[in-house]
Amino acid sequence: MSNLATKPTRRQRVAAGPGPETAPRPVPPQGGPPVGYLRGFHPGWFGAVMGTAIVGVAAYLNPGSYASLTHTAHGVGLSFVLLAWALALVIAVPYLARFSRHPDAALADLHHPVAGPLYATLPAAVLVLATATATVGGSLLPAGTVALAVAVLAAAGTLVTFVGSVVFTYVLFTDDGLSADAVNGGWFIPPVANIIVPLPLLTLLPHVSVPSARLLLLAGYAGLGTGLLLFVLVAAALFSRLVHHPLPPPALAPSLWIGLGPIGVGSLALVRLAAGGAPYWGEAAGAVQTLSVIAATALWGFGLWWLATAAALLARYLRRGPLGSGVGLWAFTFPLGAYTVATLELARSWGARPLELGAIALLVVLAAFWCAVSASTLVAVRNGRAWQR
Repeated sequence: MSNLATKPTRRQRVAAGPGPETAPRPVPPQGGPPVGYLRGFHPGWFGAVMGTAIVGVAAYLNPGSYASLTHTAHGVGLSFVLLAWALALVIAVPYLARFSRHPDAALADLHHPVAGPLYATLPAAVLVLATATATVGGSLLPAGTVALAVAVLAAAGTLVTFVGSVVFTYVLFTDDGLSADAVNGGWFIPPVANIIVPLPLLTLLPHVSVPSARLLLLAGYAGLGTGLLLFVLVAAALFSRLVHHPLPPPALAPSLWIGLGPIGVGSLALVRLAAGGAPYWGEAAGAVQTLSVIAATALWGFGLWWLATAAALLARYLRRGPLGSGVGLWAFTFPLGAYTVATLELARSWGARPLELGAIALLVVLAAFWCAVSASTLVAVRNGRAWQR
């Protein structure tokens, strides 16, 4: 027999479904994790860390600026960030063990158009934890300890984010047979991870020398530019896919909300980069800050359209049936949380009280999403569905 048989294209592999080496094991009737769950451990689990940490950040900032609620807001925010840290430590054990125990399954996920981009939730979660730690850490630890922890997390997260985004695009460019309808909202995660890069770096500016601060600003703007341009490219591909092909299956409906992530974090990063860099802009500082707030507001306005469109599509999905359960539901949390924090930042930049009240409403919706997704996740872990693909 000839050994020149052609390798199946990605389209054929995706259409055929997971092969025996990546197929989920059956769930025992009594519930609990199935045999071999480590092999199928989902690369998107760190989305739960991101979604939990951003709730903490949003709550800690005390939307509405009510003095009587400051202590409560700080307590709630700190609790959520600590919970996010606990989740990260728990998830990291099976997540990293899978690479050593089942590297073939981990590599297969990397080449999958849905699972592959979700590997970016790991460095994104590290950067979100760094930002959240910088936000709430002063309530618990000395400033020097917080700065050291943020510096370590930011350095590791930035490096892995850049490498991961290059690997992500390399796989897309070189794997054959990728069909247009394979584009999904999960592709926004590598871009949003790059856009998060400036946020923890900015918190380090008071702790470093002027030349080092300039390098941090340079790295921050570079990360923002990389992420925003990747976001534009992915958004164009997803827009075309949604126009010319049927809507994704219900399990991918939450991924349509991920587009809010780059928008929210991008708006926030623009404002904070301008403010953090003000001592280094000289006489141009005021102009830079004004232009940055205007640009951030324009981007935020696009997010308002995205939020309304995603909500309308979600209502359409729900009319047709449930979305199911699984890791993908966490896509509802971090993007909305990022947009909530950006709304609050812009409200205070403009001095717009109605916009700050809007941030309160968004936080309420975010909390409802977090509670619903957390409950669904606990049930899925209990009955074993969390380990199925």
